[in-house]
Amino acid sequence: MEANQRTRKATHPHPHEHPHHAHPHDAHDSDAGHGSGGSSWSRPGHRLGHLLTPHRHEATDKVDAAMTASREGMRTLWISLAILGATTLVQALVVALSGSVALLGDTVHNAADALTSVPLGIAFLLGRRAANRRYTYGYGRAEDLAGIVIVATIAASAALATYVAVDRLVNPRDITHLWAVSAAALVGFAGNEWVARYRIRTGRRIGSAALVADGLHARTDGFGSLAVLLGAAGAALGVPVADPVVGLLITLAILFVLATAAREVCRRLMDAVDPALVDAAEHALGQVDGVLGTGRIRLRWIGHTLRAEADIVVDPHLTVVRAHALALAAEHALIHAIPHLTAATVHTDHTRPDPCSPDPHAALTHHPHPH
Repeated sequence: MEANQRTRKATHPHPHEHPHHAHPHDAHDSDAGHGSGGSSWSRPGHRLGHLLTPHRHEATDKVDAAMTASREGMRTLWISLAILGATTLVQALVVALSGSVALLGDTVHNAADALTSVPLGIAFLLGRRAANRRYTYGYGRAEDLAGIVIVATIAASAALATYVAVDRLVNPRDITHLWAVSAAALVGFAGNEWVARYRIRTGRRIGSAALVADGLHARTDGFGSLAVLLGAAGAALGVPVADPVVGLLITLAILFVLATAAREVCRRLMDAVDPALVDAAEHALGQVDGVLGTGRIRLRWIGHTLRAEADIVVDPHLTVVRAHALALAAEHALIHAIPHLTAATVHTDHTRPDPCSPDPHAALTHHPHPH
């Protein structure tokens, strides 16, 4: 039988939906991907890789990987929350001692940054919920909503920093206990920069744009702490205007960070991916034995996991069973090639037996079709 129809590899169901039934595609471990399927993944080198680092691609394994990423994100939030909480406490004590309005603003800013962990933590918890008939892709997009909240918080921080700097220009104030203010500013910068690096590194590793944005937010707070330090240095040198001027310069730096965070979050909301991932997908599919060509490839983020849709071209005389085996081999190749990929839908198309044969997609030509 020819594989003229759409032969799709369905995405794996969540383990909570069918906990007692093996997935029908589990057989690809021996058939489609590694045995008689004839894909490039059946080569001895790949088999050796499986022996050295065994892995499976069943639904439970994919969900476990996503859950692990979620737990890593939550751990990052808890640790950074503890660091920022300690930093805020130290700065609050110095504010009570010195009466520094600039340090007070930085302390409030750090407290607000710690609180941004709340919506992101809620998003990670929501992302663990199983997909259902209303949210068929799950709840991973809650991270994108949290990213919007974080970007808004960074914008509010920039506005607050601008207001405080302008107010300080109009109404200069003396700062006492400059040594304590300077020490608190260094503590604030060190704490925020450590948290920023930790959040950004974890966010990029697990694919969470919201966590990266939250790390950039922490970095803006570190800039604010530096502004307090430089302002204190200017006051010690008898130039009190240095405090608000440096504050305005730091506000410009915050705006650059805001632009970067907003771009990351907006791209994620628009389903943007790194074009290199598409190139990697095309290359991986092209290496599968039996795939004669590739058509449209689409990738999208669902929280911190990726989903893929791909068209492959196969021989028109293949049986449905063989075409299905190639679809499984293609998904297998994509899982190996694309980090954070948890599911792929592969559509098998075929070349025309002769130029005069009818277009197999003719029935769809009168329907709008995205390109």
